[in-house]
Amino acid sequence: MIRRDGARIVISGAVTLGNAARVLEEGYGEVRAGVQAVDLGEITELDSSLLALLLAWQREARRLGRGLAFANLPEGLATIARLYGVDELLQGSPAQH
Repeated sequence: MIRRDGARIVISGAVTLGNAARVLEEGYGEVRAGVQAVDLGEITELDSSLLALLLAWQREARRLGRGLAFANLPEGLATIARLYGVDELLQGSPAQH
């Protein structure tokens, strides 16, 4: 589900309410280990829980004095972020594609 690739992690497969808690905790570990970017290009299924965990990772990175960029946002995630009015939080990162 999450694999490390240098200073970024790549998330693949489904991220939904059913597995979000596990993905959240795994991602926290990566953020604390210094990951700088999250690539979402291999996500196959998602719901709003993905948005919640990305924002939680971003808050954790900021708490640690670092940034966290997001790349390859799935269109469904971008739509959910717009509906919740938080799309700018995800788009403001330099690795956005």
